[in-house]
Amino acid sequence: MKKHYSDEDAAFVSHIAGIRDIVGFHGESVGELRAAFEEAVDDHLETCEKLGRPPQKPYSGKLLLRIDPALHARAAALAEAQGRSLNAWVQDALRQAVMAEL
Repeated sequence: MKKHYSDEDAAFVSHIAGIRDIVGFHGESVGELRAAFEEAVDDHLETCEKLGRPPQKPYSGKLLLRIDPALHARAAALAEAQGRSLNAWVQDALRQAVMAEL
């Protein structure tokens, strides 16, 4: 979800990022924006159902990265030391980085 404050509208304005369909919503507070987001998603899903097409899934969950081999080795070693797969370790690292930005 991308959001910004619009002085012109005196509201937070947002749309769902990562899908081709345009699904916009707005609210005057974070709570209103969240409620409007949930309503917009529900409406979008209902529209897709009425049109007989599945909602777009923007990402498959597969991610191919090219990183420095030394970084790869260090991440693999840390994951192994924690008794985890590299995939699980990287997923948690990405989740933490994303959550820190919210």
